[in-house]
Amino acid sequence: MSFETFGDFLAMGGHGFYVWWSYFVAAVVVGFILVWPLWRRRRFLAEQRGRLRRAEAQDRQAGHSADAP
Repeated sequence: MSFETFGDFLAMGGHGFYVWWSYFVAAVVVGFILVWPLWRRRRFLAEQRGRLRRAEAQDRQAGHSADAP
């Protein structure tokens, strides 16, 4: 299918709204699929850093109380 003007291309023979809306939705879904694992990884690593800090703090406290007379 060929279009004579850019406006005709955007209109897509009267179906432009549905065509471009479906492209938009597909782009949002693909973007979500790409970003979600990165966001989850960052969150997971932050949680693990927090757990490690808490464990180290508990170890330091346990070590200091064991050294006390």
